[in-house]
Amino acid sequence: MATEFARAVRRFRERLTPAEAGLIAGGRRRSPGLRREELGRLAGISVDYVNRIEQGRATAPSPQVVEALCRALRLDAAEREQLFGLAGLRAPGRGTVPGHLTPGVQRLLDRLSGTPVAVFDAAWNLLLANDLWLALAGGPPDRNVARMHFLGDPPQVHQTAEDNAAFEAAIVGDLRAARARYPADAGLRALTDELLAGSETFATLWERGDSGTHTASRKTVNHPVVGPMELDCDVLTAPGSDVRIVAYTAAPYSEAESRLALLDVIGREQLARRMVLPGPMHG
Repeated sequence: MATEFARAVRRFRERLTPAEAGLIAGGRRRSPGLRREELGRLAGISVDYVNRIEQGRATAPSPQVVEALCRALRLDAAEREQLFGLAGLRAPGRGTVPGHLTPGVQRLLDRLSGTPVAVFDAAWNLLLANDLWLALAGGPPDRNVARMHFLGDPPQVHQTAEDNAAFEAAIVGDLRAARARYPADAGLRALTDELLAGSETFATLWERGDSGTHTASRKTVNHPVVGPMELDCDVLTAPGSDVRIVAYTAAPYSEAESRLALLDVIGREQLARRMVLPGPMHG
């Protein structure tokens, strides 16, 4: 089974071009498909682990890893089901929080490369973030927004007390609604139990039964390289998919727009340096 899983991952990787994956194809290639390091980056796993998978040495990949590979490889619903089966797993069912992104949603995000964009599931777990979002966040953020906000360190994003209260009520409302929609999701139950035990604010909002909604808000991001930026934050829901798309935008011709454009250039340069490997070709 591990060998069949390995072959499937490699086949899906080799058929997906960098352009189809939302990447810029650089350097000479032996084949038009993704490189292993590119797949690892898109899936959020190390290139060493990708090698182990394709060599059949990763005999028990977790559901989270398989789901990340499905997203990175742009698999449709049938292919996703197949890859889970080859890994000896069942694709998450109706009672669990879905983490699948349709190819259409992913192509939409590819076209927003100049905008910081991230995608979260119904429990506010990070599914996907583009390079500019990561540059704005200063690196990979905590995988869960609720945990980061209620239990983590103070963020470099600041907003008014009114907007912060509305955001907290909306997050709590989202998690309560997700618990009702996905009663079999153990991870979601563990998350809300952790927040109830660790955050008095979360526990108060949960007990009050607040169910706020997400509205457009303005936030100040104090970036250590390009300085403070006032950005508008919008939370969108993808039709037919229980995911949230969060985007930051700057007012046209503003200083924030200029700083965001500069950050985009800096982020791409840093990424290019990390992706450089020795030798003229990489397969």
